[in-house]
Amino acid sequence: METTLRGVGVSHGVAIGEVRHMGTAVLEPPAREVPAEEAEREKGRARKAVEAVAADLMARGNLAGGEAQAVLEAQAMMAQDPELMADVERRIAESSTAERAVYDAFAAYRELLAAAGEYLAGRVADLDDVRNRIVARLLGVPMPGVPDSDEPYVLVARDLAPADTALLDPTLVLGFVTEEGGPTSHSAILARALGVPAVVALPGAGELAEGTLIAVDGGTGEIFVNPSEEKKAQLEAAAAARRAALSSSTGPGVTADGHTVPLLANIGGPADVPAAVEAGAEGVGLFRTEFLFLDDSKNAPSEEKQVAAYRQVLEAFPEGRVVVRVLDAGADKPLDFLTPADEPNPALGVRGLRSLLDHPEVLRTQLSALVKASEGLSVHLEVMAPMVADRADAKAFADACREAGLHAKFGAMVEIPSAALRARSILQEVEFLSLGTNDLAQYTFAADRQVGAVSRLQDPWQPALLDLVALSAEAAKAEGKSCGVCGEAASDPLLASVLTGLGVTSLSMGAASIPYVRAALAKFTLAQCERAAAAARATDSAEEARRAAQAVLSGE
Repeated sequence: METTLRGVGVSHGVAIGEVRHMGTAVLEPPAREVPAEEAEREKGRARKAVEAVAADLMARGNLAGGEAQAVLEAQAMMAQDPELMADVERRIAESSTAERAVYDAFAAYRELLAAAGEYLAGRVADLDDVRNRIVARLLGVPMPGVPDSDEPYVLVARDLAPADTALLDPTLVLGFVTEEGGPTSHSAILARALGVPAVVALPGAGELAEGTLIAVDGGTGEIFVNPSEEKKAQLEAAAAARRAALSSSTGPGVTADGHTVPLLANIGGPADVPAAVEAGAEGVGLFRTEFLFLDDSKNAPSEEKQVAAYRQVLEAFPEGRVVVRVLDAGADKPLDFLTPADEPNPALGVRGLRSLLDHPEVLRTQLSALVKASEGLSVHLEVMAPMVADRADAKAFADACREAGLHAKFGAMVEIPSAALRARSILQEVEFLSLGTNDLAQYTFAADRQVGAVSRLQDPWQPALLDLVALSAEAAKAEGKSCGVCGEAASDPLLASVLTGLGVTSLSMGAASIPYVRAALAKFTLAQCERAAAAARATDSAEEARRAAQAVLSGE
């Protein structure tokens, strides 16, 4: 009998296949005391396992490239955390086995972070995955991970760790469904990058029986269990129609009445450039530069290394626009040479621009590298700072850009509510704004973007978030400047139309989403987008906002 479940759709497309569940490692090793003379041997086993897991994560990152590489390298750093290792060795000295010491140390760290409200507490799937991999290696049991199968299937899991998501084979994994996670979790971001249909935050996903036939609609978030032949035919027809619309949609982003909305790509490094070019990106709206700095958490990369990476990206868009975000370190991306180690809540501490202003030599080197990388190129270079809170922040960044001799537009990211509320003030110092809707939602609603339990507050359709977008866009228009969106909100075709109606001047997203957004914008006039935006803002919940916008744009 056909039944319908609803989660949060995070990656467009339809997948129909049988359920296969994610394999897990033995989570809790037995408690066993070891003699004192074996302590050094156990410590050696623990260190060897940690290094092997960290190396494996780094290797997976190198294979995956792009955004996935930065995520996996951060996870490798988590495995090698010196405080965690010190706790493991302390427990071994108290007669614990290596595997039990790792298990207990990670459990204590997990509780400590959760109790402190630490930003990393939201990375529960990442932390548990690292623990499980180390324990599995010590016990000699299979690693947790994607099941073996000769036939394509739909992967179902409690949550997906980045190490698993990054290397999914789209020819075998038709789509995936998770019980936890949110629209801006690592697994959601990587699913969009892979172009795999995905639904997260589905209660009871783990109870779907192995081998059950399900249909996953990554756009609506609906899961059809044991779909009828009629439902399968309906979904497949809709998917075929969507693919046909996408293939016929080319060129720049433009509404039905000719209002242009440049469609740009979010990239994590040179490896992401080919997909962006193939998708018809008009440039890069968010070039995350962290990937260069995560190779070595103790030392900043040389200016020469930075120049080579930046130039590779800039050369790919000779007449396009490339917006580079300077290093956004701190919170879930700690760097020993830059970020404090003892902050009680790094997400609200010294991160982003704050870190760079505390270490001006790091910012100076990065800006100098951008100057050299752009020499002789016709690309339209723009550089922006993360975590700008007020006009003083914006001025400090603009002054640093001018001192470096950078011939580019200087901008500020709007990720903190104060920046949206005082956008006109900030625009006295910089030339453009770029809305990072993931962090803006997190700080607006006090809802960690990785915690599935608060995913409804991370929904970019929340009317309060739309209000802040509107404030920023209105401020930019009043100042004769631009205001783009580079958060994951831009990858939702319906929401992209609403953002256009709010006055956003460009949209940047993962390359796989560009054709969907281009096709959606081409169907509506600017006036329709504006009416849909007004209808969405007039509601009191994300679900109501989505329905209201859909009603306007569908003519209901």
